[in-house]
Amino acid sequence: MPRTAETAEFQFNHTMIRVKDPKVSIQFYTETLGMDLLSEQAFSSFTLYFLGYDHSKGTLTAEEKAQSRFDREGILELTHNHGTESDPEFQGYSSGNTDPGRGFGHIAITVPDIQAACERFEKLGVPFKKRLTDGTMKNIAFILDPDGYWVEIVPSRLQL
Repeated sequence: MPRTAETAEFQFNHTMIRVKDPKVSIQFYTETLGMDLLSEQAFSSFTLYFLGYDHSKGTLTAEEKAQSRFDREGILELTHNHGTESDPEFQGYSSGNTDPGRGFGHIAITVPDIQAACERFEKLGVPFKKRLTDGTMKNIAFILDPDGYWVEIVPSRLQL
């Protein structure tokens, strides 16, 4: 069904997840998954971090990256509520995959060589929820981010 004129220019921009410790989460998403920190916006009680993949081959300036965050699709927003990183009573956030709070499931990252990507995650000590050898779907894997959110790893050409 074609889009209406009113929605013809709509695009999916970002997904937001809450994180306990932004330093740990940003390191995971930038160093383990290769995303770029596009921008950071601090408020009195929380800070927003926008991450995504820079496919400009490094030609975007920091300002251009920050400005592009609302002009593109596939952005991940990490929200840090100040104080959670040092609160010994903080229980963490629901990943969305267990009760109570079942709902949100995962984000997904496409990789050109899933075997090589999973071997790299293994070497880095990234926890797996599902390895390529687990279950019936041998062509996808799930890793866990520092807050226990599931990250699906899929090949560029996924055959279901």
